[in-house]
Amino acid sequence: MLVYPQLGTGAMSQFPVKKQRHLRTVVNAAADGSWIKLADAPGEYTEWSLQYAQLSDAELATLQQFFTAAEGTLNAFTFLDPISNLLAWTDHLDNAVWVPGPLLTVAGGIADPLGGTNAWHLSNTGGGAQNISQTISAPAGYLYCLSAYVRSAQASTATMLLGAQRASQAVTTGWTRIVFAASGDPTRASISFGLELPAGGALDVYGVQAEPQAAASVYKASTTGGVYENARLRDDLLTITSTDVNRHSCKVNVYYAKHL
Repeated sequence: MLVYPQLGTGAMSQFPVKKQRHLRTVVNAAADGSWIKLADAPGEYTEWSLQYAQLSDAELATLQQFFTAAEGTLNAFTFLDPISNLLAWTDHLDNAVWVPGPLLTVAGGIADPLGGTNAWHLSNTGGGAQNISQTISAPAGYLYCLSAYVRSAQASTATMLLGAQRASQAVTTGWTRIVFAASGDPTRASISFGLELPAGGALDVYGVQAEPQAAASVYKASTTGGVYENARLRDDLLTITSTDVNRHSCKVNVYYAKHL
């Protein structure tokens, strides 16, 4: 499927980004004057307003090529929310979207660095490395940043997994945030993110986050994830303003409706 492009920096957008989520309620007026109200989940839709400035010729050409391929509002595409965590159920590592190794135990209710109890204890009882991962339907060749807060009873290491890329990170006895940015295989239409523990390893983890950019932002707990398949452009016209040589600005409006 067509995918909304990244800029030359690896970011999906520039600031400011405006995001609006619209909900719909069905109201039934009864003959006795009472009202019945029910949430209409399929009627929900989300809009993004993406402002671009100082775009290079190459970045502008990429946006124009995408706009042409989408044929304005006609064709659907996959949109990676630039201000959301792409992963789902990030505070619930026991959810089915997370796939743990057969010898990896996952226990919740652990005190997290923000004062809550949303951290998880991972323990590898096997004789080899074990991991926990989640796969999303997004182009593996994009630039992503994976981050997580980790700690362990004693200094150790953990391996961050981003597609086929791996990065070993030091884990200390206090909460620290580990970060890994890389691109995966450009021929694949999905990508996995995870953490791997060595044989006999154990650690506490909180706030696992994947973002389509080069660096980590503030952790955002997520249940649905930030990958929107079947998103569409809201406009049939892309208005471009050239402010200087190799410098351009424009605005792109994207929307996603559950019922489409």
